[in-house]
Amino acid sequence: MVKITIDGREFEAKEKAKVRDVAKDHNIYIPTLCAHESVSPAGTCRLCLVETTNKEGRNKVMPSCLSVVEEGLAVLTNSEKVISERKVAMQKLLARAPESVSLKALAKKLGVESTPFPVEGHHNCVLCGLCTRVCQEVVGVNAISKINRSTEPNAVPYAVNFDGCIACGSCAYICPMDAITLMDAGDTRTITWPYQKKEFKLAKCKVCGRYWLPEKQIEYMAKKSGRPMEFFDTCLDCRR
Repeated sequence: MVKITIDGREFEAKEKAKVRDVAKDHNIYIPTLCAHESVSPAGTCRLCLVETTNKEGRNKVMPSCLSVVEEGLAVLTNSEKVISERKVAMQKLLARAPESVSLKALAKKLGVESTPFPVEGHHNCVLCGLCTRVCQEVVGVNAISKINRSTEPNAVPYAVNFDGCIACGSCAYICPMDAITLMDAGDTRTITWPYQKKEFKLAKCKVCGRYWLPEKQIEYMAKKSGRPMEFFDTCLDCRR
């Protein structure tokens, strides 16, 4: 264990823990858009910036999700440096998703009402990367890849490999901006990404008749688990 201070309060933390996690454990609020417990941290959104000073006196501002604790580390979550850089980060996010209600609400909380940056308009996508990380790290299919960080309007931010996508919907569930949406209707699941949409066939439970999982997801699960396809002929409710 190491001792650190956050906003003047002393805490014990596990070695190699991230500053943001320690703060969260002690109910200290640090805003973020690109962090999720299911995937590795990336520091993409820049909203979780904190100011740190180590015991040698070295001072820097960096994302708290990437900042590793060390003995004697002093952390400030709302210093002038942090507030200033965090506002700029939020202004850049607003330029990417100017119509997002949830982003506007968070911006207001951080004291940002507008953006001086050219509006890009990525269909609410702020390039947080959560979709690519959950697809790679949790699902394991790498069907989504970041292809463009351009500031040009209408630039497609992500590429979706439709052949590799299993339609599990993890990207839609984890997206903090609703830039990716999922809808099941009848025997079809429709997933909509910025500038891209794809329909997938749902499998029907042979017991209750309910459509329950995409056929491509079942194929993937059967391959990964080694179970026969027939194992997935019935939904979870009918197996109980």
